[in-house]
Amino acid sequence: MGWREQKKAETRATLSWAALQLSVERGFDTIKVEDIARASGVSPRTFNNYFSSKGEAIVARHLDRLLRVAEMLRERPAEPLWDAIAQSLLPQFEPDTAAAALPIPDAAQWAAGVRMMLTEPALQGELLRAGAVAEAEIAAAVAERTGTDLNQDLYPHLVASLVVAATNTVMAHHLRTNSSVPVERLLADALARIAAGLPTP
Repeated sequence: MGWREQKKAETRATLSWAALQLSVERGFDTIKVEDIARASGVSPRTFNNYFSSKGEAIVARHLDRLLRVAEMLRERPAEPLWDAIAQSLLPQFEPDTAAAALPIPDAAQWAAGVRMMLTEPALQGELLRAGAVAEAEIAAAVAERTGTDLNQDLYPHLVASLVVAATNTVMAHHLRTNSSVPVERLLADALARIAAGLPTP
């Protein structure tokens, strides 16, 4: 990735994180594009160059993570599929520079705010759209790794659906239980259970 592309990626991540943080702290309905732009140090016009709505901006972080999974799957060496998926997915939950620039406040209040924000119909629709886009890309990467036919075989689509579902379920579980266990550890456990065939606990 060249310098210009890297700068664009950083701006996109910063805008998305600012939209998320402001929505959690103030409420989704109360914030405006101008607020997000100001918190990110850019103009509203710059925001509109990246996103069509604040809902799209919030969900962009989740979508970008999942799209990077597909990219990394294509770059992984030959290894068992679920090992490759774990090595591609888990790094996406490491802290990034955009999040570090706008630190998370009190963890319990943050979790409560995220739960409330996720009830917004506009965000639910954006999350569904993002999931569908990510599943398509992950399925294509899985088909390439496994030599299956993306258009004819169920397998790559089933695997992609499981990856996205596991990610969403772990994040929801983390919020629901106020778990002190990091998301990446919960996700590693979920992937291990799937790889083992989801045996009864």
